[in-house]
Amino acid sequence: MSDNEARLSLKAYAKINLALAVLGKRPDGYHEVAMIMQSVSLHDTVTLSLRDTGIVLTCDSPELPCDTGNLAFRAADLLQREYGVTRGVRIELTKRIPLAAGLAGGSTDAAAVLKGLNRLWQLALPLTELEKLAARLGSDVPFCLQGGTSLATGRGEILTALPDFAGRGVVLANPPLQVSTAWVYGNFQGENLPRLDLSWLRQWFGQQDFPAVAAALFNDLESVTIPAYPQIAALKEQLLQAGAAGVLMSGSGPTVFALTPDPAAAGEVAGRVAWAPEVVVSIAETVAREEM
Repeated sequence: MSDNEARLSLKAYAKINLALAVLGKRPDGYHEVAMIMQSVSLHDTVTLSLRDTGIVLTCDSPELPCDTGNLAFRAADLLQREYGVTRGVRIELTKRIPLAAGLAGGSTDAAAVLKGLNRLWQLALPLTELEKLAARLGSDVPFCLQGGTSLATGRGEILTALPDFAGRGVVLANPPLQVSTAWVYGNFQGENLPRLDLSWLRQWFGQQDFPAVAAALFNDLESVTIPAYPQIAALKEQLLQAGAAGVLMSGSGPTVFALTPDPAAAGEVAGRVAWAPEVVVSIAETVAREEM
């Protein structure tokens, strides 16, 4: 194997939820959901290097564990155990996605490890097999394998690809809060919240109707997170006043995102807001599905 084949670097894209409906509690303890998920250009970098044996993980964020407490490590360990792989790997994470932010930072790193090691360890597993493994790691991991724009149902692991919604501007505003996804779902009481029919959203993606999509953003979990963290509502209002076409909390929060027609408009919207110094702001764009 050549040096190039023994080392691989991948972009692990963040995700936002353009729609998130909680449909009820399942017998297995998870919640049934219907979501429209979208990957954005903000990304971590996952670099994989072959070793003779063992899994070694390093990360430039001191807040993250570098053992089985890290989803990227668990992804490599799962793949190694399931397929009897004797070779090892060194995983280097360069973090740009904020932690516990509703942007799938851990999930996308795990997905990148699955994709990369499928190549590096020469397993040649099809996407369907990788998706099964990904679902065992977390509900967002299957989506992060390819990203793009998808309808996600079940607990989030059943994916239906939608037409790409790439090239739209996104402002990501992450306040200094870490919100527990388990806490948010555990306190959700609003299975009967009014919401837009997702079939209309799917039609608007097909028509590339940006104004309709931006006006229809919704997230049932805001009903839990925003009352507990009013800073999120304040960020949403600031971005709307700055001219964003649509504004929403991503996932269980606390990150707020604003949609604009293109990245240049996202920069203009962000430039009109007087940001508190502790809010981390990123300008990004929506990205297309990656073929495997």
